Amino acid sequence: MKGTPPMDGIALPSIKFEPYWWDAARPVLQPATSLPPRVDVAVVGSGFTGMRAALELARAGRSVLVLDQDAAGSGAARRNAGYLGRVLKHSLTTLMKKHGEAQGIAMYRELGDAFTGVIELIERERIDCHFTRHGRFIAATSTKHYDALAIDLEPMRGHLGYPFEMVPRAEQRREFGSDLYHGGAIIPDLAAIHSGLYHQGLTERAKAAGAVISDGTAVTAVTPEPDGVHLVTDRGTVVARDAIIATNGYTPRGLSWLAKRVIPFQAYMAATEELSEAQLRDAIPNLRTMIDSNTNIDFFRPAPDSRRLLFGGGTGVPRGDATEIAAFLHGILRRVFPQLSTVKLSHAWTGYCAGTFDMMPHIGGRDHVWYGLGYNFAGIPMGTHFGAKLAAMIEGKAEGRSAFAETPFPTLPFYSGDPWFLPLAMRYFDWKDRKAS
Repeated sequence: MKGTPPMDGIALPSIKFEPYWWDAARPVLQPATSLPPRVDVAVVGSGFTGMRAALELARAGRSVLVLDQDAAGSGAARRNAGYLGRVLKHSLTTLMKKHGEAQGIAMYRELGDAFTGVIELIERERIDCHFTRHGRFIAATSTKHYDALAIDLEPMRGHLGYPFEMVPRAEQRREFGSDLYHGGAIIPDLAAIHSGLYHQGLTERAKAAGAVISDGTAVTAVTPEPDGVHLVTDRGTVVARDAIIATNGYTPRGLSWLAKRVIPFQAYMAATEELSEAQLRDAIPNLRTMIDSNTNIDFFRPAPDSRRLLFGGGTGVPRGDATEIAAFLHGILRRVFPQLSTVKLSHAWTGYCAGTFDMMPHIGGRDHVWYGLGYNFAGIPMGTHFGAKLAAMIEGKAEGRSAFAETPFPTLPFYSGDPWFLPLAMRYFDWKDRKAS
């Protein structure tokens, strides 16, 4: 193809343009089954939120139908980087200034509950997903960012007891084998998982509890009516007592109220070929996950089941076809780790996440239609957590209360779900980060 960059020196001849996680947990489109005319709860979207809600509600005795336009988990869930943390796009200090001290602390405390909740779920359900807890390194892209990290993290330690340690640039290589950054912060107790196997485990347990999964079923409209919520699909209409919308970056335009409030964006990831133990330990000596301090982050982590680096960046800007995406990602690898410039890629992939106009997750509901959306890079902890919260809300339990349900879910005039402005927004964020250098 004219204009396509050459793959020699960048990728293995056998490169797969699909998620690395699919080697162990490939989503499989199930044969179509007839849709039940009526259920207690219909869940639209089969990611972490949808499957956790389905699991909890099915075990509570509700009849549950999960609908997805593709194979269950083939969206963001089994494309996710597998990070398990408790960091939002806004710092605790920012949220306390915006919403008041009590509300800001409540949001971060709930984020901490979401983090520990995933760990407890993995242990309780015995989900084999290569859970590791080596911590995270946040690499500062400038000296100003380094100072800002310490300022942002200190209130989290003071108010919530979350530990951290600052690492100056002179000592950076004991944590991250690159000279590109200006020191950083260690959050020692954060974790990582194999996102494909985690979602596969959730799916298996939801099905065992009695949830019915109808993938390959596109939902085009969800409308509250006197006899229940009507879900119009390309395979017929289902009536449910309650409906959960858990589509995040794949929210269809037909669900207009929500589509006007989420901003879908493409994320890009790659996996390297197998490295030697020395190469891997030189890059990430303590096997931590890594993100940088920019708004639009680059990130690296060791694969949980092989000696590879998994990494990504450049979110939100169109990157061309699969080979152009691979070439762009290899450029990130070379820039951060020049010593790995001859290492080739074994996988490269993309998928959709979702942000919001206030860069915060949102949960809530009205007229028996419930939603949990807009995770802003906190998909595993908040997605899983919101699934449990939504189930509790439907059950009328006090555990359904959420600090993230207490703020308005904003949109902008004339926005209908097409984020035409996203490349401009990303350039603005890049300019702000450069300005802080």
